[in-house]
Parts: sequence; structure tokens; C-alpha cells
Amino acid sequence: MNAAMVVFAVAMVLTIALGLYSARGRERGLAEWSVSSRGLGTVFVWLLLAGESYTSYSFLGAAGWSYKYGAPIFYLVAYLGVGYAVAYLVGPLLWTYGRKHGLISISDIAEHRFSSRTVGIVVAVAATVFLLPYIQLQIQGLGTVVTALSGGDVDIHIAYVVAFVVAEGFVLISGLRGSAWVSVLKDGLVIAVVVFMGVYLPVHFLGGDLFHRLIAEKPDWLTLPGHDSPGLGVGWFISTVILNGVTFAIFPNAVAGYLGAKSPNNLRRSAMLLPWYSLLLFVPMAIGFTALFAVPGLKNGDLALFTLAGRAMPEWLFGVVGVAGALSAIVPMSVYMLTIGTMWGKTVLSRTDTSDDRKKRLSQLVTLVAGLIALLGSVLRPEALVQLSVLSYEGMAQLAPVVILGLWWRDMTARGAMWGLSCGTVIVAVLVFSKNDPLFGINAGVVALVVNLVVNVAVSLSARRGTLTEAKA
Repeated sequence: MNAAMVVFAVAMVLTIALGLYSARGRERGLAEWSVSSRGLGTVFVWLLLAGESYTSYSFLGAAGWSYKYGAPIFYLVAYLGVGYAVAYLVGPLLWTYGRKHGLISISDIAEHRFSSRTVGIVVAVAATVFLLPYIQLQIQGLGTVVTALSGGDVDIHIAYVVAFVVAEGFVLISGLRGSAWVSVLKDGLVIAVVVFMGVYLPVHFLGGDLFHRLIAEKPDWLTLPGHDSPGLGVGWFISTVILNGVTFAIFPNAVAGYLGAKSPNNLRRSAMLLPWYSLLLFVPMAIGFTALFAVPGLKNGDLALFTLAGRAMPEWLFGVVGVAGALSAIVPMSVYMLTIGTMWGKTVLSRTDTSDDRKKRLSQLVTLVAGLIALLGSVLRPEALVQLSVLSYEGMAQLAPVVILGLWWRDMTARGAMWGLSCGTVIVAVLVFSKNDPLFGINAGVVALVVNLVVNVAVSLSARRGTLTEAKA
């Protein structure tokens, strides 16, 4: 075992220990497990929400897109800025509504708002379908990290199992609080590693002359639609930034962070601070650009960052980079699994007379099952669920009217919400799988969301008029 793998192994043991330690002396109910009894301060909320901006995709995909396409990857920072602005408004709204009615998940909120268990179940199922690919992507991302650290000596399937065991190891016991504590370790490492690599790697390989060379030799990587991209032009960029920004604010794991906060002000402070954190994403992008000159011809652009780090750093330091990348997969993955477990344990599998202890046990069981499904998908059919990942943000966006607009517009009906959600989901699936995304240069999710809203409003207003007519009669 090389030095990088020794560092990685020690860090994984420490991660589980830290996650388990966080539960020491805490109450054991479902509210504590799922939303930390609404007791997380500004720092923990900030770290949890930051987990969505720095996942394994940030280490692999951001550098990979920079390497393959160039400028289109800047949408990543742009949509997060929009998402934090929306979260500043939406987070306190959801926190207040959840606190008032004792709600702990996105499906819980939908069920209560429309006084319909059916609506809650549909939201839980839809959110699960769109979250499972994200869990699998994190597992496979960590597998890629481990393979890079070991120089190919560790079988990638073993790496998948490691990712699953570490994430489940603390989240089943400690819940959201465990993820928040591990986020402290994760984000401390990420900030240190990213800042170091952002300075060291371009200087080491190019003498710090990166952007002059880009302008002179690779100008098409610096303008939309980028180099050899699949139609990622200005229309796609703007529509994707808007869609992903809104979706980010209601992603079920983000809602878990909202509901776990001590107060709405904690959420507002976090939303104001988070854009500074997202600026770190420019570093893996710059490293991807560096790899264009340092290692041209990479078959897998997603390995650009780890390829450069492995060649330029001593083994132990390369191991620290790998740990930061691994934790960037484990933390969001644990929250995704917990979110699915909470939705199913509280909304789908329980009744009003189900005890709190049983709801928690059911939630933990579903958390385990969700992780196992993603693990089996990674091992047996690595492309099956990943193919659905293109639907994740665009599909999850179709929940925005139910969750956000539904709290502001009191005339929205359950039937309108369900018809809109159904039409939006079908349209986005048809457009994506028929390879019509983007459609006329516009993100397919935006097209579907417009139809979703029109159908929702039309059905809701029709029901409203029908009710008024009956009342007059």
C-alpha cells in the first residue's frame, strides 16, 4: 500500500469516528436524526449547503468539462450564485412552515400543504428517482478517486464498497448531525487543497502562464459554445443557470439543511456567505485548462485534476488531495440517502398512528436500501442509473411549483400540482431521451417547467372557478 492509500485509509476511519461521535449524548428521535432537532447554527448550515457546490463532480467533472469544452463549465459558478439568492428567500419560508407544523422533509411539506397523502407520496417517489443517480455518481466518483490514488492497484468495485460503507457507517446512527460534523473535516481539507493546487499546479507545469497560452493557443475554450460541445451556447447557458439556480434551492438535501437550522437568520447568513465558497470552483476549472497543455490527449478528461496532482506531488500529499475528493463524494451522498430515507419513512411507509421510533427505523432501513441500490447499480450496471443523471436537475425542477409556488399561492390545488408535475416530468424525459436537450438552444428542463406551470395554473384556476360556481348555485 503506497503512502497515498495509507493517508486515505486513515482518513476514512477518522470520518466514521467523527460522524459517530457527533451523536454522543443526543436524543434518539426521528427529528434529531433527520433534521438535528432544528438545532444547527450558521456554520453547520453553511457547510451542509456548501456540500452541493463541492461534490466529487467538482473535482472530476469541473476539470473534465474545462478540458473537453471550456467556457460552458462556467455555468456551475453562475447557477450556484442564483441558487444562493433563491435560497435566501425560500429557505426561511420553508423553515417557518416546517417549524410551525413539525415537518421534516420536502414530501412532508407537500403532503401538509395540500392535505393529501397522495401528493406527499408522489413527491417522495419523484425526488427519489432523481436523487438515486446522484448517489450512484458519488459512489463512482469516489471509486475513480481511489483508483487514481492506488495507481490502479485497488479494484474499482472495492472502492465502491468503501464509499458505501463509510457514508452509511455514520449516517445511519448520527443522521444529519453526523453529515454536518464530517462536513467540517471535508470543507477544511477542500479549502486548503484547492487553494494550494490552484497556485501550485499551473506554476509547476506552465510557469504560471496559463491564461496567456489559453488566449493565444486555445481561444475556442474561452467562448460559448466552447470547444466541440453539444450545443452549449448562450441560450443553453442562461436557461440552465436559471433552472439549476431555482432547483438548487429546493433540492431535497438543501431542504434538509433548511429544516435543520436554528432560525431563519442562520439560513440568510449562510446564503450570503456561500457565494464566496463557490469561487473555489474556478480552481478545478483552471486545472482542467492546465491539463490541456500539460497532458494533451487524455482519453478521460474527468481524470485531468488527479492526473496532474499525481505527477506533481509526493505520494502523501496526493493522498490528502484524494481524501478531499473522497469526502466531497461521501458528505453529499450521506445527505441524499438520509433525505430519501426520511421521505419514505415518514411519508410513504408510515401512517398517522405510526410511532416515532418506528418511523425512524423505517427511515434508516430505506436509507440503507437506497445506498445498496446505488451500490449495486455502480457494480452491475454502471451506466444504467448514470444515464438518468441528466434528468436529475431538470426533473427535480418540476417539483419547484409544488414546493415553492404552492406555499405562496394558496389557490393552487392538489390536482393542479399533480397534473403540472406529471406533464413537466413526461416532457423533460421525452426531450432528454430523444436527444432534444437543449431544444432550440434552450435547456429542456426550462421548456418542461413552463408547461408544468401553465398546466398547474390552468387546472387550479379551473377547479377554483368550479368551486365558486357551486357555491353560488
